[in-house]
Amino acid sequence: MSEGITTLSDATFDEHVKAADTPVLVDFWAEWCGPCKMIAPVLEEIATEHAGKIEIAKLNIDENLDVTRRYEVMSIPTLMLFDEGELAVRITGARGKAQLLQELSAYL
Repeated sequence: MSEGITTLSDATFDEHVKAADTPVLVDFWAEWCGPCKMIAPVLEEIATEHAGKIEIAKLNIDENLDVTRRYEVMSIPTLMLFDEGELAVRITGARGKAQLLQELSAYL
């Protein structure tokens, strides 16, 4: 995983997302998910190119059931953007970089 991407867990999720100075895009993923692996490099690029404006974080749904259930993640990849600790954008399914940046443009 890229150094610009934070790994979250049930134990660290709330504190990290609420304390963040910038919007946090959380990638809900699993090791066995093909589309999750396809968007990982895109998220790494966004983390590098938009450092300081947006934070990219990942949460493994198989290891963190509490947060996964709380946000009713039924399909992966699911990306959720939290702004000032509140859920602002929810994107389900893999996206190309251009489309993803367009959907997140208000927060970049």
